[in-house]
Amino acid sequence: MSVNREELKLLIDHIPEQDAAEVLDFIGYLNMKREREAAQQLDIEALSEDADLIRQVQKSREDRNSGRVYGQQEGLDYLRVKVEEFERGQSL
Repeated sequence: MSVNREELKLLIDHIPEQDAAEVLDFIGYLNMKREREAAQQLDIEALSEDADLIRQVQKSREDRNSGRVYGQQEGLDYLRVKVEEFERGQSL
């Protein structure tokens, strides 16, 4: 759909003041919608070439196959231990 920008500008110039706020809100909504749609479009090709991501997925699969998958509490406990180990190492 081709839009004549000059005609659109003229229409905006003739909008009553009380409607201008609604037009501004609608333009903001359209911009936000466009940004959201752009953010949802993942660059699958770039992800498929990301060696670090591929390694993480493979490690996750290995962990799942080996039964090394943590529930919520086990994961928190594991992280607490790792943080304590890190802090002890920093204090040396």
